[in-house]
Amino acid sequence: MEKIKVLIADDHLLVRTGIIGLLKDVTEIKVVGEADCGKATVEKCKEICPHVVLMDISMPDISGIEATKLIKAYYPDINVLILTMHENEEYYFNSLKQGASGILLKNTGKDELVNAIRAVANGKRYIGSSISELMVDTLMSKFEEEITDKPKKQVVLTKREKDVLIYTAKGLPNPEIAEKLNLSVRTVETYKSNLLQKLNVKNVAGLVRYALDNGYK
Repeated sequence: MEKIKVLIADDHLLVRTGIIGLLKDVTEIKVVGEADCGKATVEKCKEICPHVVLMDISMPDISGIEATKLIKAYYPDINVLILTMHENEEYYFNSLKQGASGILLKNTGKDELVNAIRAVANGKRYIGSSISELMVDTLMSKFEEEITDKPKKQVVLTKREKDVLIYTAKGLPNPEIAEKLNLSVRTVETYKSNLLQKLNVKNVAGLVRYALDNGYK
């Protein structure tokens, strides 16, 4: 029986090493290569023809989403499984739109990772359970907005609130936002909480949609 050939694409060596360690005892899976950026991932696909690419979203040069688009355009038989730290529904939908077969958070366990690799290698879709809940919440929020006839209320944001909103829309985690704005992580969390209430949205996906809809880039 042919083993499932896996290419690991992540710009962090420790992450790649950790995944290799998790998969080394899984007899049906073989890690056949590594890549530390988006362009290298696409090139490796041509060289080694993996069955599955474990793809990070945030990488140098081109993002994992853009790399996924290129892989599916050039090598449609290769399946991409997004493995990300970002709890950002817009990223999830964009990944699927560009051809990804599945999405997992990086804090997932070994069993679910192996099950996801098996699924996408067999041409199926696999969405991690926690991600599924977030995506459903987003779809429900969009549906509620579509059936509501009330005009949107104009909200005035402070400069700092705008900064936090913009970086959130770009998918930056709280520690990175804190570093860029010279704030503590706790303060960034407080700003996000205030934005949720001020903009009357339920989650980060709502903040991202508001930012995109209102020109905060």
